[in-house]
Amino acid sequence: MREEPRPQGTAGGSGSGPPQFRPGRAVAHTAGTPRTGDPHRSDRRPPHTPRGERHTGPTGRPGTTPPVPGRPAFVVALLCLCGFLLVTWQVAVRGPLAALDERAGRALAGGGPARLAELGADLGNMSVALPVLAAAMAYAVWRGRRRQALYAGAAMALVPALVVPLKLLLDRPGPLTDATGHYPSGHTATAVVAYGAAALLVHRRALVPVAAVLTAATGTGLVLRGYHWPLDVVASVLLFGAGLPGVTAIRRRRSSGRTPSR
Repeated sequence: MREEPRPQGTAGGSGSGPPQFRPGRAVAHTAGTPRTGDPHRSDRRPPHTPRGERHTGPTGRPGTTPPVPGRPAFVVALLCLCGFLLVTWQVAVRGPLAALDERAGRALAGGGPARLAELGADLGNMSVALPVLAAAMAYAVWRGRRRQALYAGAAMALVPALVVPLKLLLDRPGPLTDATGHYPSGHTATAVVAYGAAALLVHRRALVPVAAVLTAATGTGLVLRGYHWPLDVVASVLLFGAGLPGVTAIRRRRSSGRTPSR
């Protein structure tokens, strides 16, 4: 049964006046007093709910600060894979991009200093790239990062496992020879994995540009010497370079997880 508000009597007993303060009724709802079910406690402690433990972002909304790690690396890896699929499709159907690639390859073959181009192409040989990766893996094991060294070795094992079937499937001839099996470039894939993984294992930011320069020198030498078409090199960079941003994101996430939280 709902009670109707009763008018407060005046000193003479008649008429209505402003409501009078009645102790014991509204005291529990004043500022500074906790109420049952109130998510904002007056003692500045968070409520015992998962939502109360969330930290707000820069705009005051629940989230993480700074932005979620790993998302840009995932986008880069996805774009690389999409680019590789596009290039592979053009080579398989001999589309306009493949025709343009062949014209550019014939124009570039034989250009530049021959000795320097040959030296760059040799950087993708297993006899040159594998010792660099092996030294970086030994350093990582010495520093207690055995799992990362194992991942690097597995990535190098994927190079022939992925490159050889693609070479046999597409059966692309080379620029200066009728021999087939030039797509994608195995030397470029070896350089990407060996030098890129070595830079990540050593954990030196200055080595990442060095790895990029060595890979670029390998691809440039292969094209100038007429061993591969430009798209052969680009495809290997896109395919095996897609995994490096992901490895970097995982490493950063693990390192941030080991940081003590407040």
